[in-house]
Amino acid sequence: MAENRALKSGFAAEAHNKIKSKYDPQLAFELLQWIKDLTNEDIDADGDSKNFHAILCDGKILCKLINILQPGTIPEKKINDSKLAFKKMENINHFLEGAQKLGVPSEEIFQTVDLWEQQNLTAVCICLQSLARKAHKYGHKSLGPKEAEPNIRTFSEEQLKAGEGVIGLQYGTNKGATASGIVFGNTRHM
Repeated sequence: MAENRALKSGFAAEAHNKIKSKYDPQLAFELLQWIKDLTNEDIDADGDSKNFHAILCDGKILCKLINILQPGTIPEKKINDSKLAFKKMENINHFLEGAQKLGVPSEEIFQTVDLWEQQNLTAVCICLQSLARKAHKYGHKSLGPKEAEPNIRTFSEEQLKAGEGVIGLQYGTNKGATASGIVFGNTRHM
């Protein structure tokens, strides 16, 4: 894992430190508490980055979370109990695929290494936060602000044609106005 890697230096270290500085332990606590409430797992909801990583890094609880939100999204036989690293990373990938199926946009999906190697735990929080906002659609407690519902409007051809002749006030109007008499600055004296 991350302990066996060479130390970062220069720009890589600076970028890595910048990413780590954005990690919010309070948000991580809220997310772990939400996961704990939904899964009924006895986990420590401390938002410390080491605890957050330790709880989520094997991917099993994440897979369970997806299956609670939408049963059968990840078949039980695909969830690995193995101690092998690549099997744990497969669990994380199953979670990511399930999260996208449940509506998490691709720009809010993290990379497996962000969690597995603790490269960007903030991205993991963003993904879980997005998933938590969608939980109400699946009949579960959500976290964060409620997402907006689409409000699609349809207009008849007659209504659309009626709107073509209307000048919106944001465009202004020049009825009765002319540019005569407008003088900018002084005249040029030679």
